Amino acid sequence: MSIDLTQDYFTLFGLPRQFAVDESALEAAWHELQSQVHPDRYAHLADVDKRLSMQWATRVNEGFRTLKKPLERAQYLLELAGVDTALETNTVMSPEFLMEQMEWREAVEEAREAGEVEELEQLHHRLQIHAREVRNGLAQQLDEMHDYTAAADTVRRLMFIDKLQHEIDEALLALEE
Repeated sequence: MSIDLTQDYFTLFGLPRQFAVDESALEAAWHELQSQVHPDRYAHLADVDKRLSMQWATRVNEGFRTLKKPLERAQYLLELAGVDTALETNTVMSPEFLMEQMEWREAVEEAREAGEVEELEQLHHRLQIHAREVRNGLAQQLDEMHDYTAAADTVRRLMFIDKLQHEIDEALLALEE
């Protein structure tokens, strides 16, 4: 078994290069590839073959992790399209989005400080719905419109949303202790 370590993850898993991914097909392809490249299958071979199988397994696992997570998959698609998302340097966001983020964060902080688990759970649920809507828009930008500039902006927005989701999760955990 040999894997071309230079092919993109979509090709590696036999999937179309798009944001909308058939997760069951991804999972099935990952299991199939893992069965072919797992280092245990090559344990009896020479060191060079062992190292090569480790490289294959690492590439397969990296690809699976990247394609499984919507935010990472979007970033990867933009990278393949030659678009620099400038995540570290481009922090420009619309005033409306920034205001929305402030309102979310204030609501989370108030619920956390008041120990309102139910309110945090409701915020969590609402944010999940909002994130799904944003991801649907991202799918359109990437797969249908090929508007990579808008998609890069949406990726930056999703990063804020994911971070807020994580903060809600942490607040819930802290209140459960």
